Amino acid sequence: MAPIEKSPKYQKVFDALASEIESGRFKTGDRLPSEAELERTFGASRITVGRAVRDLQLAGLVERRAGSGSYVKARSVTDALSFGLLIPDLGETEIFEPICQGMMASPLARQHALLWGSLPSAAASKEERAWQLCRQYIDRRVSGVFFAPLELTPGKDAVNRRIAQALDDTGIPLVLLDRTVVPYPDRGVHDLVGIDNRRAGYRITEHLLHLGSRQIAFVAVQNAAATVEAREAGYREALYAWNSPINREFVHRLDPTELDSVRTLMASKPEAIVCANDWTAARLMRSILELGYSIPADVRLVGIDDLDYANLLPVPLTTLRQPTREIGAAAFAAMLDRVSRPETPVRDILLQTQLVVRRSCGASVETPETARRAQ
Repeated sequence: MAPIEKSPKYQKVFDALASEIESGRFKTGDRLPSEAELERTFGASRITVGRAVRDLQLAGLVERRAGSGSYVKARSVTDALSFGLLIPDLGETEIFEPICQGMMASPLARQHALLWGSLPSAAASKEERAWQLCRQYIDRRVSGVFFAPLELTPGKDAVNRRIAQALDDTGIPLVLLDRTVVPYPDRGVHDLVGIDNRRAGYRITEHLLHLGSRQIAFVAVQNAAATVEAREAGYREALYAWNSPINREFVHRLDPTELDSVRTLMASKPEAIVCANDWTAARLMRSILELGYSIPADVRLVGIDDLDYANLLPVPLTTLRQPTREIGAAAFAAMLDRVSRPETPVRDILLQTQLVVRRSCGASVETPETARRAQ
């Protein structure tokens, strides 16, 4: 079983100080203990204490005065900001709901508002709904927008660029969730919070290589997000590093529910299959089983994301777990930083994944070594 996740040490320091400020123990204008004193009180490092105090500043709880220290800040209604959530694939791509939960649970979000927007139920296509939400947030003059660019639609790149350009033109900060607006190798000009998808593709493929597989296929759907291209690149890099065959015929863009396509895939006799995500893996698993093959006896199968249902599939799925709630919290911190310091260089904020080993890969338990390789 995967280890129980613990709150970062800086979060505990932040929560304790925020609680004392909100309870009135530290009043407006009071000076907080010095960072050296906080280090001793919490048994924490200077980096940990510094991160906690910086987050208190981002949350509007304290102000830092050069050469003097940190002081409790007077709270006012005008300090509250509103941020729009522009996630066209919410409900279709399961990672976004827990990411949003992580945003709302962040202590930094306490005084601010997250707006979901609202559209008539008769709104047209997904592309049009995304554009209407963008216009709605512009009209409401929100302080920033969290945007998960569209995928799984042929016109996604043009729509994503249009939305980003409209927000840029009105000076509204944009923080991207999970994926870039523009396809690789372009980067774009907005902060991105997610995981290192190339490394994820490498790690999950390397896990299969450690288990002895060499003929390894990669499967994704058409018109997927740029994250899938990065995961495929990591897959190829792992095969190259292990001197295993890199065969274009083993890389597929297909509908995992279409039995003829899956039959063709299985006819090439892959020993294992890396799916671009758990969504694809779940549907491919069903098709493989329906065609009479056994997992993992005939083919090993793995995914990436660790969605809630990954352990409930007919064959529990080996996958890489995204720290979705932590991504949400990091995105909110990045947004507040961008609002307060717009001149900050554009950043990729990438969180680590965790390998979760289940039956679909042919290894029944996670070992310390497999856990270490996922870091």
